[in-house]
Amino acid sequence: MRNKVIIGNWKMHKNIDEAVTFCKSFKKYSNEMKKHNVLVGVCAPYIDLASIAKYSKDMIIGAQNCHYEDRGAFTGEISHSMLKNIGIKYCIIGHSERRKYFNETSNECNKKIKVLLEDNIIPVYCVGETLEEYEANNTKKVVEKQIKEGLKDLTTKDFDNFVIAYEPVWSIGTGKSASTEIAESVCKYIRDLVAKLISKEASDKVIIQYGGSVKTNNAYDYLHLPDVDGVLVGGASLEVDSFKELASKAL
Repeated sequence: MRNKVIIGNWKMHKNIDEAVTFCKSFKKYSNEMKKHNVLVGVCAPYIDLASIAKYSKDMIIGAQNCHYEDRGAFTGEISHSMLKNIGIKYCIIGHSERRKYFNETSNECNKKIKVLLEDNIIPVYCVGETLEEYEANNTKKVVEKQIKEGLKDLTTKDFDNFVIAYEPVWSIGTGKSASTEIAESVCKYIRDLVAKLISKEASDKVIIQYGGSVKTNNAYDYLHLPDVDGVLVGGASLEVDSFKELASKAL
């Protein structure tokens, strides 16, 4: 049985003091949720990570990106090995904002995924279509390309600890959320793609999340779909109480 995995993506929010205060308040709740096979936590800005990494035994603590090189002349970047050095266990890869604003490609994501796996850091690989692609009925075509390129050369073993997040771009930060029918259909399609490209065993193990305007009033519906194993949450993860309420919908 797959765990439910609920991750808050803080994006460019929270200074160190705010991040520490949040984690101190949240860690006991996260430990309680583990007893129900629900893993909960946050992916924070780089500047916060060294200060909150100590909470990784209590809750998910992840980064929002990394570089695929170990070191080098890459001004402004953080390497996967730097994340490993401070005990980070999760890392978001290929978020739509990275793809849109920083021209990140699925092939680059594949390089990042491979080095994260080597360092025993769990990738949270994001895929999803834009509004134009959705309206043109190209959702599955777009997602298939992102999955094929992002998961290239991976093996069944790589999916012992692996998360794929389906985030329709048109629903991120817009207040619009995909219907449960759309979420289940695309997440099942992703699971079937993993079975086809990697193996049935890999598809049975992979955690597939839905993300995109997930809030306390719709989280339950997503979290109890057959092929949705969790949610990737934006704004609703910024406050402790609202995030606790949202995560409780997994029970």
